[in-house]
Amino acid sequence: MATYAIGDIQGCHAELTRLLDYLGFSRSRDRLWLVGDLVNRGPDSLAVLRFVRGLGESAITVLGNHDLHLVMQSEGHGKVSREDTLAEVLAAPDRDELIAWLRGLPLFHVEDEYAMVHAGLLPQWDIAQAMALSDEANAALVASNYRDFLANMWGSEPDTWRDDLAGWDRLRVVVNAMTRLRFCTPEGAMEFRAPGAKGPPDRGPAGCLPWFEVPGRRSAGDMVICGHWSALGFRREKNLLALDSGCLWGGCLTAVRLEDRRVFQLPCSRQVEPEGWE
Repeated sequence: MATYAIGDIQGCHAELTRLLDYLGFSRSRDRLWLVGDLVNRGPDSLAVLRFVRGLGESAITVLGNHDLHLVMQSEGHGKVSREDTLAEVLAAPDRDELIAWLRGLPLFHVEDEYAMVHAGLLPQWDIAQAMALSDEANAALVASNYRDFLANMWGSEPDTWRDDLAGWDRLRVVVNAMTRLRFCTPEGAMEFRAPGAKGPPDRGPAGCLPWFEVPGRRSAGDMVICGHWSALGFRREKNLLALDSGCLWGGCLTAVRLEDRRVFQLPCSRQVEPEGWE
């Protein structure tokens, strides 16, 4: 049995299939850990959703920002982008089942020595607190009034965690950190809008650091697996596996076998032009 952690797929079903063939993946023997952003921008989001859902317990997936964007669009919330490629999913006969399955996925997963999140963790959170906060958000996504949460999920404020946050503000900070975070200040204020906020670590917003470089980060002693940041690219450090190597932009789709941390990369054809960093 092998466990493969795989970076952002974003609707690139053909590339995922080729990578799994190369790995010799067996759903009866092996497991996939998927860091989120199964959908959007690429050409085959519907095929990716159906495939991953069909894997059942052989795949563990955390929610990414594009996955939540799809969930919000399905209920008429959020901002529609001209780069979205979600129409096929929204028109599919099984859309309701797929959306409900997505809503049931967690933002954070912890198992053995690994913790997996789509984007990042705020410096104030240790692994146990992050897990508890993920559970709060997941409970809101599957509650009977989940539409109220979706209606209040969009936005970048508050930008800083406080333990006394409550209601939608509390959940919005959790979702933003775990699905959108790249840079924050040393005090943990998230930055999403300033020039460089989507760029590489050495060209980030003034006064900010990559979340995983903030001094005193409480999760620094744990191995965190993440994606989301194609301008960062694949990075393997003592306590970090960053797996978004830009398949959508013509980079690679990356898998790491967790048992020995061997890296497998499949070159990808460009589906869309790279995003501007500024």
